[in-house]
Amino acid sequence: MTIEVNGISLYTRQLGSGPLVIVLHGGPGAHHDYLLPQYDLLAKGRSLFYYDQRGGGRSPVPRETPVGWREHVADLHAIGESLGLERLTLCGYSWGGLLALLYYLEHPGNVERLALVSPAGIAFQYRQQFEEEFARRMASPEIQRERDTLRSSGLRERDPSAYQRRAFELSVAGYFRDFHDAKNLTPFRVNARTQQAVWESLGEYDLRPRLHSSPVPRPPCRIIHGTADPIPIASSRELAGLIDGQLVELPVGHCPHVEATDEFVRACDGFLARA
Repeated sequence: MTIEVNGISLYTRQLGSGPLVIVLHGGPGAHHDYLLPQYDLLAKGRSLFYYDQRGGGRSPVPRETPVGWREHVADLHAIGESLGLERLTLCGYSWGGLLALLYYLEHPGNVERLALVSPAGIAFQYRQQFEEEFARRMASPEIQRERDTLRSSGLRERDPSAYQRRAFELSVAGYFRDFHDAKNLTPFRVNARTQQAVWESLGEYDLRPRLHSSPVPRPPCRIIHGTADPIPIASSRELAGLIDGQLVELPVGHCPHVEATDEFVRACDGFLARA
């Protein structure tokens, strides 16, 4: 179904029953589908509420509509109000983890608990380190060989859909500890305008001073981060100290729901409230 918030329409999907968790996908400018089917495993004993954020997936907006971080925070707040929730339990992946933190900093009294999975860096310097590491991985001889093989395979003419699938896998290979695991990630697209607008709106951001001075007691927080994630795990280690959070380190890259599904489910299931 779609809901109307702040003058736009957002595509939503809900399943399960019990305490409600709002799931925030990554990107920015992507859509919730690429978290599936693995995230749906968390719908045992609780309800999951997904939505495609403004300017991505099935929530398109006109070009003149702003899509910066403040608009995303405002949408999340309006969703909570539309669901009749005074306090939100948020499960944010990648950019969605950063969005959850931004929401917490803007509305500290409205957060029940935070589950942050492979969250984007809490400061611009960590984002720069991620971009450098991702580019280094994508330029590796192994991935370059796979790209050359695909280009010369003739697959594009024989089976365009199989070619597109393989091209997608190689485009995200740098996120994984073992790039062969990319074949298990549900394909997705990113709206480049939305992605650019969000990062431009953040500028050379640094959430650390605000996190350090955020109200005490802070909401329960569990952070799940892969030791082979191109997003520096140092960011999540620092975040855990700032927000009194518990850090779960897994021997994976950026996609624990794909690379270590059982461990990912256990880490989230043991933290999120359930009926």
